[in-house]
Amino acid sequence: MDPLFYILPRGIAIGALISAPMGPIGMLVIQRTLSKGRWPAFFTGIGAAFSDLIYCLLTGFCLSFITGFLDSHQLAIQLIGGVVIAAFGVYLFRKNPTRALKTAVVNASNYWSDTASGFLLTFSNPLILFFIIGLFARFNFLLPEYRIHHYVFAYLTIFGGAVLWWYFVTTLVSRLRKRINVRSLWLINRIIGIILLVMGVAGIVMAVIDI
Repeated sequence: MDPLFYILPRGIAIGALISAPMGPIGMLVIQRTLSKGRWPAFFTGIGAAFSDLIYCLLTGFCLSFITGFLDSHQLAIQLIGGVVIAAFGVYLFRKNPTRALKTAVVNASNYWSDTASGFLLTFSNPLILFFIIGLFARFNFLLPEYRIHHYVFAYLTIFGGAVLWWYFVTTLVSRLRKRINVRSLWLINRIIGIILLVMGVAGIVMAVIDI
């Protein structure tokens, strides 16, 4: 079998599976689809996909170093990640989503901030590396006989799988958005904010308990 045909379905599956868990970034994409529209949310997902790609590259080329670093700095990483997630939760809870709905024009420059925020939120959780390591092992993804162009293609398929996932999520939520009124949007905004805050505080508490 041609290695490219071996890589293609596995890379897309890995990219989608990395993105699929409805963690903080998934909730943020849903919230932005409802409050700002499909494309700002999609670019938020693209930012997350770039972060996942970086972690996949680190996993592929620095596997032993990465696992050692996470083990030795797990408490600090968990604390920082918890603070970032909790801060996003407070921000969403206090934000009035109806103001975003009143904005008639979304400039392309806003897409950069959407992408950056998606990247930073996802990048603040390097513990996803353990999940990526497990996926690479499960799919037997990186083979020793690969050449440079095989590796390039492999990581592009992972990125493509992540982008396809966010395209699917934003399309689905965008269609449901038509059935949601302003009050429902406000309530969803606060619920998502509370969930993120709880997740962040839980991470901080667990880190403090382990100290």
